[in-house]
Amino acid sequence: MISADLLIAFIVALIVVYAIPGPDMALILQTSIARGTRTGLTAAGGLAVSRATHVTLSACGVAALLKAAPWLYEIVRYGGAVYLAYIAVQIFRSPVFALQAGAQAAAPQEESGVPRQAFVKGLLTNLLNPKALLFCSVLLPQFIRPTAGPVALQVTELGVILLVVGMLFDTLYAVGAARISMVLRKYPLAQTVQRWTFSAALLGFALRLSLD
Repeated sequence: MISADLLIAFIVALIVVYAIPGPDMALILQTSIARGTRTGLTAAGGLAVSRATHVTLSACGVAALLKAAPWLYEIVRYGGAVYLAYIAVQIFRSPVFALQAGAQAAAPQEESGVPRQAFVKGLLTNLLNPKALLFCSVLLPQFIRPTAGPVALQVTELGVILLVVGMLFDTLYAVGAARISMVLRKYPLAQTVQRWTFSAALLGFALRLSLD
């Protein structure tokens, strides 16, 4: 078992990381503002699955493979950057809330696929970010002590905590952003600024990912 001191330090480290603005946060905020809390939480579910995948891959040593094969890292990195840029363009081109409400009334069958799309966006946004995988591979070993018991059990314990803290932050962002949408619906200009802001943020993250 991991000591209480190490667990507290690990949780504090996660809080700092999840509080820093990034593509995951931008996606949750935009999705929740545009589609509501439930859809935002669905996107958060996709992020959770991706994080669980990263923890598993880190434990299996895939992160070490990415470090040893720079060309593979570059493929994943540029793929993630392109996908983030694609989402940014989709957000920029999305209609204002008033038009979305009309679209819901005219084409309910189209809206039925929104939760699935939100889940996939959440999944791919994080899954195609090699830095998320490298983050897990760098952070987790810092809190593992071979003398404290089976390493696999410690990795599982830390992985579960990582997922829980991530979901708590995503839920906070989703609920808070949905409340903001009540104000944005009344002010079309604010909606435009909001969409441009999140589009620019995601494009910035895509550019940073492609250049780092």
